[in-house]
Amino acid sequence: MKLTVYNEIIALMHKYKSRDSLCKVQERYPNVSLSALGSIFAQDYQKKMRKTHHLHYNPEKIEQYYQIYCKGVQEKKKKKNVLYKLANEVDLSPALLARIILERSLSCEGTVPSKSVVTRMMKDTSLIEDPVLAFEIHTCFVCDDHYGPLVDNIKHSIGHEYEFKLNKILDDLGLAYIGEDQMRDRGYDKTPDIKLEIPISVDGYVVNWIESKASFGDEHSHKGYLKDQFWSYWNRFGPGMVIYWFGFIDELDVNKEKGIILRDSFPDNIVKMNPLMK
Repeated sequence: MKLTVYNEIIALMHKYKSRDSLCKVQERYPNVSLSALGSIFAQDYQKKMRKTHHLHYNPEKIEQYYQIYCKGVQEKKKKKNVLYKLANEVDLSPALLARIILERSLSCEGTVPSKSVVTRMMKDTSLIEDPVLAFEIHTCFVCDDHYGPLVDNIKHSIGHEYEFKLNKILDDLGLAYIGEDQMRDRGYDKTPDIKLEIPISVDGYVVNWIESKASFGDEHSHKGYLKDQFWSYWNRFGPGMVIYWFGFIDELDVNKEKGIILRDSFPDNIVKMNPLMK
């Protein structure tokens, strides 16, 4: 996907503002899958939350939101899903608002809760003694498409699904490889999803390892992956390939000569190296 097309899609998403409108976006860009659009939308939303989180996470706002919540639950017969509706009103992720309110509620007991305690309660709302608060927070998780334990589990599951898909392709092609667990057993601290036992060639570029990303490759995420993962793999194993299964911005594929190529599927035009060649 060209950067200009990506920017047009982002602008259209900002106009509609809702994940429910992705079908309308696809009408304008029929060659872009809903999975790709969903990934683009989620990434853009998360960037927005990172930029605006500080506006909500300050003492005055926290107290304001907490008082609105308290008033809302007192009128529960008239109002339901108070936190979720408030999150939409203030344009904040429901899961993030739920965490803010939980931290504020626990601090009422006289001590500031640790992050680990809050995280455990967020993952398991049965640990929250107040049943109303537990229900409100659970509702935020279930209804939040972008944050929270439920979303993390979904992303983890999709990631495994595409890793399994990659493994099956390699098996069908008869390529010998090892996975992350085997690499860790051999003492490697930085491990791609796949290390090929015998390299392959893709469009003239040697590939020793493959990383599977069940997401769209935008500039922000790709830059982070390069720094935290890809260059580390390159240092340990040499040149490799990253598969962004939901597509990527074409202009990001600039490190081919340095040893990292990008693809949106497993290439058909691979060349196998003859292990008997010297």
